[in-house]
Amino acid sequence: MTYFMFLLLMALVVGLVAVASNPTPYFAALGLVVAAGVGCGVLVGHGGSFLSLVLFLIYLGGMLVVFAYSAALAAEPYPEAWGSRSVLGYVLVYLLGVGLVAGFFWGGWYEGSWVVVDGLKEFSVLRGDVSGVAVMYSSGGGMLVICAWVLLLTLLVVLELTRGLSRGALRAV
Repeated sequence: MTYFMFLLLMALVVGLVAVASNPTPYFAALGLVVAAGVGCGVLVGHGGSFLSLVLFLIYLGGMLVVFAYSAALAAEPYPEAWGSRSVLGYVLVYLLGVGLVAGFFWGGWYEGSWVVVDGLKEFSVLRGDVSGVAVMYSSGGGMLVICAWVLLLTLLVVLELTRGLSRGALRAV
């Protein structure tokens, strides 16, 4: 299970680098889906199966629709893929940066930090996310309203940014 979590975390880094390297929005959407799926897999490995399911459904149901709509507004006739020179340069710089940071902090990582939820099942009666579900339903209503307003604000900001330089509030910039 430790090796599987290691592979999931490496896939998460690759997915985030695929998004951050700033290719065309079509390819960045694929990187976002990979990063979200692998991130939810990491959460499942650490005991948050219900939380990962909720996050994945919210991501695919809401954020990806907004991202696809904004990508359609910012369509390019000749999209850049990950193999083009500028994007490949960003990918190499990001991977080098991740490698340097990992090398800097390598001495502080120990095997105890890789314990997954099933590693200590002898000491537990319930799964790790059972009490989290009750807390989310009992006192999570205010946070749900705040998150809904933040998502609405994000939608409006993305739509304003993708309108272009000739229209909208950013034309004076």
